[in-house]
Amino acid sequence: MNRRTLLKALGLPVIAATGALGWMTAARSRNRYYEGPVTDHFDGVRFFSPGQPQDKGFTELLRWQLGGGRKDWPDSFPSPFRDKPPAEVQGLRTALIGHASFLIQVAGLNILTDPVLSERASPVSFAGPKRVNPPGIAFEDLPPIHVVLITHNHYDHLDTDTLGRLWQRDRPKIVAPLGNDAVIQAEHPEIPVETRDWGGSVDLGNGVTAHFEPAYHWSARGINDRRMALWCAYVLTTPAGTIYHIGDTGFGDGKIFHRVRERFGKPRLAHLPIGAYEPRWFMEPQHMNPEDAVKVLGIVEAEQALGHHWGTFRLTNEGVDEPPQELAAALQAAGIPPERFRALRPGEAWAPSD
Repeated sequence: MNRRTLLKALGLPVIAATGALGWMTAARSRNRYYEGPVTDHFDGVRFFSPGQPQDKGFTELLRWQLGGGRKDWPDSFPSPFRDKPPAEVQGLRTALIGHASFLIQVAGLNILTDPVLSERASPVSFAGPKRVNPPGIAFEDLPPIHVVLITHNHYDHLDTDTLGRLWQRDRPKIVAPLGNDAVIQAEHPEIPVETRDWGGSVDLGNGVTAHFEPAYHWSARGINDRRMALWCAYVLTTPAGTIYHIGDTGFGDGKIFHRVRERFGKPRLAHLPIGAYEPRWFMEPQHMNPEDAVKVLGIVEAEQALGHHWGTFRLTNEGVDEPPQELAAALQAAGIPPERFRALRPGEAWAPSD
């Protein structure tokens, strides 16, 4: 059995959604997404997180996929919330659409993060991780979208079908880290994409700026493009306060979080991922668990944290409702009030009370 056949048997679309296909090749090759100078996090072909573990091998992938311990998920895990957002908000309002897709409304702008409204997070429409709840905001209920922020190119974060629909309707500004323009334009050559490196920024208008910050993660869309497009977290500086949005990251040495705190001060709001973390021996370098996310909250000292990246697509081994349970335990152990860090369900919105 060759590797492609084995991957299909193991559930190729699931592996592709988490980016695990990218672990399948270690050979150097030309980067088909990006050409640029060597830096402290780009070796001329692939991006990397300095000082952090990068890739596991095929043997470790098999150990995870064949090792058991995967909790069953229900076919349906409906959210009690359904949001119909206002056309615009002059202050601040954020709503979880599902997984890592947020609608951030701030200073009159409507901003989407990693919009995935498709039925599956997969390279194919007939297989792969399937939603267990519908988007918490229906496409037709979305207000006019001004900006889309893409953190990286894994299928549960970069959905080219949803981007195409948004472009046809609203012509938003699409913003992404280096190399992701090529990924998007391979499917939609008509869509312009503004890309930046870590440390770069894009003026979104109305006093809002998106700053590209490092994350301990990686990227891949297939079997031979591992780490050829960059990944990032975003810090939004806005008239309503600073927003720290992370799509995916491991905790690692914690330095990237201290950097955000030192550079931008205490965020008004932090979107922190709390799911897709088991088994830890495999997932720890690229996905935080709830305990890690609570540590990040302690470092950046955000006034409010909202947990996402759980309960919509089954990607890893933990149960569908384990992340909020473990978050509650981690908050209690840290002496942090539970209302300061809420695990959102799709369609649930938050706005400051002051």
